[in-house]
Amino acid sequence: MERSARLDTPVGPVTVTATERAVTAVRFGVAGPAVGQAGDLPPVLRQAVEELREYFAGERREFTLPLAPAGTPFQQQVWAALREIPYGATCSYGRIAERIGRPKACRAVGMANNRNPIAIVVPCHRVVGASGALVGYAAGLEVKEMLLRLEAETLAK
Repeated sequence: MERSARLDTPVGPVTVTATERAVTAVRFGVAGPAVGQAGDLPPVLRQAVEELREYFAGERREFTLPLAPAGTPFQQQVWAALREIPYGATCSYGRIAERIGRPKACRAVGMANNRNPIAIVVPCHRVVGASGALVGYAAGLEVKEMLLRLEAETLAK
């Protein structure tokens, strides 16, 4: 059984969903009770909320959460490659396609990136266009820019 909790963040509310064993979604917006009202959260959900709080406070650069995103084998490959993008860095869709051994699959990588169910933790916000321009983000380019700025400012400290 999945449970959700909402966390208020500098980029607006974020809803975390998890089973007893793994996080299945981190989405922007409200889809669960506020953490303060969530009662007894399962340990994985409690860990996810804590790690996200630390991330937004500039105290966490890597997540250690067990993850279980639902997706095709190709999407899973792309999402694994996203997790390899270092904190504060960016990578193009083309570079991700090359990393997974599908250099001509830039558009398919973009679609997989768009369908990433675990935002922030699987850092699709770190993917940019070939020119380095900020392009496409489910929560909007303003949120993408804010996440990248948070990471850059944390690294600058």
